[in-house]
Amino acid sequence: QVQLVESGGGLVQAGGSLRLSCAASGTIFSINTMGWYRQAPGKQRELVATITSGGSTNYADSVKGRFTISRDNAKNTVYLQMNSLKPEDTAAYYCHARATNWGTAYNYWGQGTQVTVSQ
Repeated sequence: QVQLVESGGGLVQAGGSLRLSCAASGTIFSINTMGWYRQAPGKQRELVATITSGGSTNYADSVKGRFTISRDNAKNTVYLQMNSLKPEDTAAYYCHARATNWGTAYNYWGQGTQVTVSQ
């Protein structure tokens, strides 16, 4: 029904910036919340940031003040601007979207994009 494709990952030195993008496509009835999660080696997946269709945002404490999530509803695209990157930000970043169809909620995940921050 919905496919998510991330882009923008890469290698950056500590203190640098990256901008991630995630585009949703397919048969979309309604997408409410979109967000970014990350998973570092040996770690559980954790929430990074979310944004609703109305623009309300939520951030993990570890990224507040450094990361900014935004979305373009017309393009079904969500972005994550990452500034002042730290080595501990190194992880695979996954885009997530929650959609509804006939009152049923569905969760969709992208394939992930790698972010590596060197010291």
